[in-house]
Amino acid sequence: MIYHITKGSAWAEAQKRGSYRAASLVSEGFIHCSTRDQLLKVANRFYCGETDLLVLCIDEGRLGAELRWEAPAHPQPTGTVANLVEALFPHLYGPLNLDAVVAVHELREGASGFALPPGLP
Repeated sequence: MIYHITKGSAWAEAQKRGSYRAASLVSEGFIHCSTRDQLLKVANRFYCGETDLLVLCIDEGRLGAELRWEAPAHPQPTGTVANLVEALFPHLYGPLNLDAVVAVHELREGASGFALPPGLP
């Protein structure tokens, strides 16, 4: 299972279109995803203060596009609180087919940052 954070409006648009295309697919050539262990670090590093966030739970075996495990596209300096430099991240090189998304959960920020949504697979 891999995960992707997106806006609720982007997910609604994807359902109308029949596939999901993050802005990064155009600008960087892939959709940023993460593992369960990386999810909160990513959320707290890149999504603080944002609302209407969802976590897409993606079954890797159902993906139609190529998935590569790579170094982060936006590394942080070593020693930061949410050090993401040393891990490999799942990058999806093509649109996300909707049938690969097995669950969708709201992602909410609390006073001390984001927490994993209850029931997240």
